[in-house]
Amino acid sequence: MARVRSKVGFALCIDNTDAEDLERGKVYLTRPDASAKREGYVRVVDESGEDYLYPESYFVPVELPEKAKDALLAAG
Repeated sequence: MARVRSKVGFALCIDNTDAEDLERGKVYLTRPDASAKREGYVRVVDESGEDYLYPESYFVPVELPEKAKDALLAAG
């Protein structure tokens, strides 16, 4: 699991304007995407269960305790 954890991050949704598959106040799994980041986007696994690009301004990156990371990764 440490291998998967190193490739993902977590972000809190603070805006869901025109994004039906996002819930404000929810923490989402993010995946690295250097080209999207250069364009101001972040790759997020949304409510559909798939990863999509959303504006970075919709999220705040968060650091979570290991126990919380494990729980979110197990749920996803």
